[in-house]
Amino acid sequence: MTPTPTASPRTSPTLMDDLENGSSQPIPRDHLEPDPFHLRDGIKTDADLAGLRARGRPGKRLHRFHKGQNELIEALLKPMDKHTSDAEEDKQAARLPVKIAVWASMIANFALCVIQLYAAVSSGSLSLLTTGIDSVFDIFSNVLLFWLHRKARSLDVNTFPVGGSRLETIGNIVYGSLMSAVNLIVVVESVRVVITHKSEDLNEFHIPSIAAVGAALGVKFLLFLYCFPLRKKSSQVEVLWEDHRNDLYINGFGILMSAGGSKLRWWLDPTGAIIIAMGVIIAWARTIYKQFGLLAGRSASHEFLQLVIYKALMFSKDFESIDTVRAYHSGPEYFVEVDVVMSRDTPLWKAHDLSQQLQDKLEVLPNVGRAFVHVDHESTHRPEHQKVTEKEKLPL
Repeated sequence: MTPTPTASPRTSPTLMDDLENGSSQPIPRDHLEPDPFHLRDGIKTDADLAGLRARGRPGKRLHRFHKGQNELIEALLKPMDKHTSDAEEDKQAARLPVKIAVWASMIANFALCVIQLYAAVSSGSLSLLTTGIDSVFDIFSNVLLFWLHRKARSLDVNTFPVGGSRLETIGNIVYGSLMSAVNLIVVVESVRVVITHKSEDLNEFHIPSIAAVGAALGVKFLLFLYCFPLRKKSSQVEVLWEDHRNDLYINGFGILMSAGGSKLRWWLDPTGAIIIAMGVIIAWARTIYKQFGLLAGRSASHEFLQLVIYKALMFSKDFESIDTVRAYHSGPEYFVEVDVVMSRDTPLWKAHDLSQQLQDKLEVLPNVGRAFVHVDHESTHRPEHQKVTEKEKLPL
């Protein structure tokens, strides 16, 4: 149960109607959205924020907090249609850069796969072998993500009624599991080499191999920089960005440990392979844990819940209060459930139409896959969804 304040009468209803109907008349900033709770009074000016930053470390923490509060207040007071249009504009603006990021990563990873496999085979270095295995799986990940992204948009709605957004999440989990398994094999082989190795002779220093992996490192750095500002625009690019980031550590450390095994101590090379492989396993384990949370239905962020509560409360003067709001992941997108309270005398047609309008508005918000609106005439009953209620009664 999410307690919310009882809605006070909405101010300027005709102005809201104009906004909802797409009026082109210029409207003063202070009247863009009704503000009965006086949220705008809490906005800090740029001068206030600058003054907080000047207070040292405690002031910087306050600066970050109030800057976040400013963004939250602006989001709450922004009309719902504006949220949707802004998200659509961002999506359209990022469409070409995202496509470039995906295809550039695929082409670069294919070329780097050949180069790094040559480096691993020609040098015999376990550290470079680990980087070569990672490059092979980079190709696999690119193709898998590209195919799943296209498949998710073309699924039959009769077979998959909720859409295919969770396919990408499943693909990330499968890929991360395979990547971890292969690197576990590298760990076992490297440990075997350390245990059974008897000669103290250094490995051969193979300059072409080091140069090849160094070139791969430079390309990965460029791809990392390109994908960094786009990682929040597409789940595909976010995974690619994480992969490029990991490859920077992997290739850089692989070069150091391979060279160290040739110039300093023989055991540096297999030790480097163990460290790199374990680092990859840990990094992907964190990604898998995060993706499982999205698949299992982790709750949306507190800020998003606040946005939904406020927008539902302010949607219509006929909504007396908001009983319950839930928003949770279904893959990368949210499912939203809202229980609103209306007068028991409200006609059925009006209750249906208003709840349907709110549902439609919620479903076009950024990152919302499905929305469900339930109407009740009071808020003193037990929560809906009996199975959830029964589980809450079980002892810990």
